[in-house]
Amino acid sequence: MEIDSQTHISNWDGYVDWRNRPAITNHHGGLLAASFVLGVEVLENLAFLANASNLVLYFSEYMHFSPTTSANCVTNFMGTAFLLALLGGFLSDAFFTTYYIYLISSLIEFLGLVVLTIQSRSSSLKPPKCDQGVPDIPCEQVHGAQAAMLFIGLYLVALGVGGIKGSLPPHGAEQFDETTPQGRKQRSTFFNYFVFCLSFGGLIAVTFVVWVEDNKGWQWGFGIATLAIFLSIPIFLAGSPFYRNKIPRGSPLTTISKVLIAALLNSRASRNLSTVIASMVSSPPPIPTVKEIGQNTHTKDIESIDTPSRSLGFLNRAVSDAPACSALECTVQQVEEVKIVLKLFPVFACTIMLNCCLAQLNTFSVHQAATMNTKLGSLKVPPASLPIFPVLFIMILAPVYDHFIIPFARRLTKTEMGISHLQRIGIGLFLSIVAMAVAALVEIKRKGVATDSGLIDSAKPLPITFFWIAFQYLFLGSADLFVLAGLLEFCFSEAPVSMRSLATSLSWASLAIGYYLSSVIVSIVNSVTGISKHKPWLSGSNLNHYHLERFYWLMCILSALNFMHYLFWATKYKYRSRSTK
Repeated sequence: MEIDSQTHISNWDGYVDWRNRPAITNHHGGLLAASFVLGVEVLENLAFLANASNLVLYFSEYMHFSPTTSANCVTNFMGTAFLLALLGGFLSDAFFTTYYIYLISSLIEFLGLVVLTIQSRSSSLKPPKCDQGVPDIPCEQVHGAQAAMLFIGLYLVALGVGGIKGSLPPHGAEQFDETTPQGRKQRSTFFNYFVFCLSFGGLIAVTFVVWVEDNKGWQWGFGIATLAIFLSIPIFLAGSPFYRNKIPRGSPLTTISKVLIAALLNSRASRNLSTVIASMVSSPPPIPTVKEIGQNTHTKDIESIDTPSRSLGFLNRAVSDAPACSALECTVQQVEEVKIVLKLFPVFACTIMLNCCLAQLNTFSVHQAATMNTKLGSLKVPPASLPIFPVLFIMILAPVYDHFIIPFARRLTKTEMGISHLQRIGIGLFLSIVAMAVAALVEIKRKGVATDSGLIDSAKPLPITFFWIAFQYLFLGSADLFVLAGLLEFCFSEAPVSMRSLATSLSWASLAIGYYLSSVIVSIVNSVTGISKHKPWLSGSNLNHYHLERFYWLMCILSALNFMHYLFWATKYKYRSRSTK
């Protein structure tokens, strides 16, 4: 940190306030600034999950899609939303601050929700009502201008959600001083409570808002979501005087692309030491060193390096005496930073399978619950409110983990982290295997009840309580807590400073690819099992005729193979951060 000799005010290097003035150490950042981010996350996830958790029923009952098409539409929407977090992270690192990306993205999501609210309120903008229990009268599926309005509104929401997911977590994490043990511990606490607040917003969404949608109409549900995202904007702005905003340092993709292309084109000749040092001074733009980030303290950025490391040695060709093009001249620091990012990818890839399983929370599991007895005393619980079980467990487990488990683990292991990021992710991946096995067993029981009761072809509720579905939600929710919080902090703490928002967005990209892959797996399963005139496992309008238990066993086997794959990469990974060693 630099000290202004005239004013004796200590400033945060590389950070500015919302007016683009140097951020002051005793005024900007810290727990107070991060608390506004946590409050905003409650409203933001309320707005998103209020519709996502129940959207599969909106598609099937009001837009008249089949159950499989409805499930694929929802997974594609959520996958796109999370994948667009990469765009939000990239823009935050390259051109804008996380502060401005959040504001722009929240306005885009607000606009999309307004479009959906208008459509849900007007009967002329939806297909005519029909009785799906009468097979002789087919229901008219949404099409034409109505379908265009639906998907324009839906994907405006996806674009806004993506920008928010890519900017809000790194914006909160950047408020803490990583050069001190206390700052790093506070940042770890922030990520735990970020997931807590995400779950709290989800709790309101899957209880109150879903009840409103089912009993008062979807226009009210969309309206509540619109109001929530609108209110999040002034709350976020209220924290403006306290935020410290990281100055964008140019496109991280440019650096990554330049190193990869240079490694492919340059000769294998290595540089001598003096040439390497000279290139670090002359090559634009230079990446900040430790001294520029904080003096004699812990940092996650790359330290001054004279020679490239041996790992991923093929990239060392990017540091060449005779580059194929002057524009491809790379510094050792740039090469080492790209190596760090590439080393994150195997861990990131191993979390995708978990998110394939999580996609079932918003699709087939909701349909399962809809066929069961959802009464709780005199109260009829909407099937889309089932995520309340993992949400409540996450809200209980997150503070217990942060205030009891982690302190105990720190005393036991004598380390700053207590439980490492990779250990936390591994626990989550193991729980996903258990969750899919439980889901298969529950589906076997549900279909057994349908057969024994003679209701296999009936639309009447089965004489089995929906609480059976809660078991698979419980295990998958626990897995989500361990993996999401662990992966967010792992990517943020291990990535170079200039690429943190983009790296953190990998956590959401994992969700996106998981949702997309879930749709692909469903399509492949139907194609393979439909050969030779057999009925596909997951097709038709009656869930009782599905072979959902077989699908869940398949997901369980794939999750087990994925876990073994993860163990291979996790044992090979070497932490760059001293706090996680």
